[in-house]
Amino acid sequence: MTGRHLVVGASGLLGSHVVRALVERGERVRAMVRRTSSLCALAGLDVECVFGDIEDPESVRDAMRGCEVVYYCVVDARPWLRDPAPLFRTNVAGLRTVLDVALAAELRRFVFTSSVATLPIGPGLIDESAGPRNWTKRGGAYVKSRVQAEDLVLDYARERGLPAVAMCVANTYGPDDYLPTPHGGFVAAAARGKLPMYVRGAGAEVVDIRDAATALVLAGERGTVGERYIVSAGFRNTRELHDLAASFAGLPRRHPRPGTTDRRDRRNRRSRRRFRTCSVLRRTAAHRLHNDVVRVANPPILGSGHPRKRRRCPRQIDVQYHGRSTGRITADRRPTVRQIDG
Repeated sequence: MTGRHLVVGASGLLGSHVVRALVERGERVRAMVRRTSSLCALAGLDVECVFGDIEDPESVRDAMRGCEVVYYCVVDARPWLRDPAPLFRTNVAGLRTVLDVALAAELRRFVFTSSVATLPIGPGLIDESAGPRNWTKRGGAYVKSRVQAEDLVLDYARERGLPAVAMCVANTYGPDDYLPTPHGGFVAAAARGKLPMYVRGAGAEVVDIRDAATALVLAGERGTVGERYIVSAGFRNTRELHDLAASFAGLPRRHPRPGTTDRRDRRNRRSRRRFRTCSVLRRTAAHRLHNDVVRVANPPILGSGHPRKRRRCPRQIDVQYHGRSTGRITADRRPTVRQIDG
């Protein structure tokens, strides 16, 4: 691969790992971030940082100038919002602004980060061509915004000639989750003894963050325009990940009383998606995920120095309380960042 590569949303978990994967390949990388973004995840990387906003077409145009591949890693992943307007403003309207700029940029590839949430749920094998989507209403505003975003990208590819591919990425776990992501935050809370409950039957498709980044880089290299690709290493029960994080932090695992298995847990196992995944992801999934949950539970996720607000969690029903646990992890000092002006 030659030419310059632009990563939009480079300060986030997936975006920063895409930047890192490109740098390790010896590529010239430009990272577009907002002025308010923390650059902890880009510390030590030889990249060109530019400031921009997806709602500002001029800043996007300046960032995209001279680039041949764009990796779009921007998403508002806050499904708990009472007012869903910000979800659609970022995930759909902001994306449309970037796509309009990309049409005139003469790109070789536009790699869009979609989600496995855009795929249907069913008892059989789910692949990239599976449909129709059968759980959009149950998924709420977040899933609706992701579905609209993916449809928008594929429409631009098939009807307007944009060389775009959509990557349906599962829940990502791994190091350098500084914000953190919602699911990464739960793992960190479990490691600190601050997660006194679990939701019975909860689980999701998961993937190592470095595998996901590699998949995006490969899509920019050889992805078929107008297609979508599933990026998942398999289904994992959320409680297993939380127990694993707690055990490596030296906290006891809490188990429900015998005979309390919920019927919904069994139904969840029957109806979960079964994806066709890349063999390389299947081979390394268990080992990588085990190590990454441990790394998420350790200081890098807690020592970012990033200001965090107290957030109201959505009300959950049918939970099993484990009681209060103790434990504390000492946070590392926030790393310094070297910025290269364009």
